[in-house]
Amino acid sequence: MTDSRGSGWIRPDDDESQKATFPELFFDLVFVFALIQLSYTLTEDFGPTALYEAAILILALWWLWVHITWLTNLLNTDKGPVRMFLFGLMFAGVLLAIALPKAFESQGIIFASIYTVMQLSRSLFGLYVFHGVDHGNSKTFGRITVWLVVSSFFWIAGGLTDSLTYRLILWTVAIAIEYIGPLVRYYVPGIRAHDDEQILLSGEHLAERCALFVIICLGETILTTGKTATEYMNSGLTFVVFCAAFLSTVIMWWIYFHHGQEQASEKAEETAEPEKIVQNLFNYGHLPIVAGIILTAVGEDFSLSNSHDPATLRESLAIMGGPILFLLGNIGVKVAASHVRPVSHFVGVGVLVALLFVPDVPLYGLQIASAAILLLVAIWEYVALRKNAETMG
Repeated sequence: MTDSRGSGWIRPDDDESQKATFPELFFDLVFVFALIQLSYTLTEDFGPTALYEAAILILALWWLWVHITWLTNLLNTDKGPVRMFLFGLMFAGVLLAIALPKAFESQGIIFASIYTVMQLSRSLFGLYVFHGVDHGNSKTFGRITVWLVVSSFFWIAGGLTDSLTYRLILWTVAIAIEYIGPLVRYYVPGIRAHDDEQILLSGEHLAERCALFVIICLGETILTTGKTATEYMNSGLTFVVFCAAFLSTVIMWWIYFHHGQEQASEKAEETAEPEKIVQNLFNYGHLPIVAGIILTAVGEDFSLSNSHDPATLRESLAIMGGPILFLLGNIGVKVAASHVRPVSHFVGVGVLVALLFVPDVPLYGLQIASAAILLLVAIWEYVALRKNAETMG
């Protein structure tokens, strides 16, 4: 590797280089803003169409972050050109977040253009770095670029149309193309992927980055909940609801970090198939966790702003749906990482689903019940793990 890119731009293979770097952490801050924008958009409109729109936006934001993280997993972000490229993506990410609330209205083409530019530039930068240096990675980024060009057509076409229905359809196709790509190894006729061709990813690094992203999501929940609480903190009941909301966030942190995150990190680092495991654990496995935390923030906004109102299915889906998605994501990650089925999580999901259909429960009651169920899940898992450790010991 005499090429200057190969000798310095690629992340060295040592223990220290597997840690998340300050430029990466700085870049992640963009997504705090994007997630706050998304939460506010959902609290203003939580109808069926708005939920579908939000699902597309969550999928897009997550996929964008995941693939940039994959790239920085391979590159040395302490090098000036790599760092400047990351800062350029950061600036574009801020513009993307600004356009996000109106992505299905007047800012559609702006959102689609920025998103496709970020995705394509990230892929092309990876192709440039590895061209002539690492043939396997170069071919992989070449195929990824082809798939992104195809998906970009649908993103731009959707952004240009004035029809909401067509935009939803076109953007659904675009995001589906991007999510299907890794499952078929970005198959491109004439550029076949060899059986032994794989991106040599660091499981430890990706596990840490995903954990930090979860912290960002939990922090966003506290920020939005705190902002709402300052507007409605006019009674003792509101304070109780705020305490329940804050407790829910802390328990989510505990459920994710106490056992699952460590197991996921070890599994990703020890596996002989890093690409496959990383996709299952992080690309797809963490998506419901992230979506659940965002939805939880929306539900907490509802419970704080209208504490005494009886819950409709709309509010119930937000208050209970967030923890349901979060627990389902943790089930997937923990089963994939350790093959242990967390019974506490299954029971928690069952009880939360049942509460969706209890009529006329005030919103404060649902919020307190949600926090209580998460607390019971966390205690149950903690006790079960302690007993298991004592048995193994």
